Amino acid sequence: MFAGVSVPLLFVISLGLSLLLKGKLPFRQSLRTMFLLPLVVPVASVILVWQTLFQWNGALNGLFLNWGLDPVDWMNTRWAFAVMLAVFVWKNAGYNLIIFLAGLSNIPAEQYESASMDGAGAFRQFLHITWPGLSPTSFFVIVMSIVQSFKVFRETYLVAGAYPHDSIYTLQHFMNNMFKSLDYPKLTAAAVLLSIVIGITVYALFRAERRSREALQ
Repeated sequence: MFAGVSVPLLFVISLGLSLLLKGKLPFRQSLRTMFLLPLVVPVASVILVWQTLFQWNGALNGLFLNWGLDPVDWMNTRWAFAVMLAVFVWKNAGYNLIIFLAGLSNIPAEQYESASMDGAGAFRQFLHITWPGLSPTSFFVIVMSIVQSFKVFRETYLVAGAYPHDSIYTLQHFMNNMFKSLDYPKLTAAAVLLSIVIGITVYALFRAERRSREALQ
């Protein structure tokens, strides 16, 4: 479930940011640096910041109490899913942003100039020039985002422990707990299931990318 929500959300946000930063936006270089910072910050430091924000006695609940609102148990309710979704997007948006910017730079500017002269607006230019031109880049970004979504166990484990709320209890949590309890049959079954899911997903993406490339040709 987490990958099904986080990957499309990360894709849309990263693509939108890359389109904004490609344009004539003030402080573009500073914004690019800001989005890249999560890539170089150690995971332990990132988790410490998020724990400071979202623990029961954390900064956000402190603000809520000052405003006369009830505190929220972020990590033991369904809010935990939104918290980990925010962590995932914040941590990986910078990487996808750089990949998309590289893909956008490979699209000839003459195509946009010709489209503008023919009266095509921004949306039609995106639909008929940008989106087809980003097809290989989009495929790579989606595959890497899926891989990163399976690695979110590290952040989830450090923030919420071995038995987090059901909304963020992943297959990797199950595998980790089975390993600790030495239940190797269940651990093996989970590992095989995870491999099958990843294999089918990547195969489907390869087929979709090949059909898209053939349609463009």
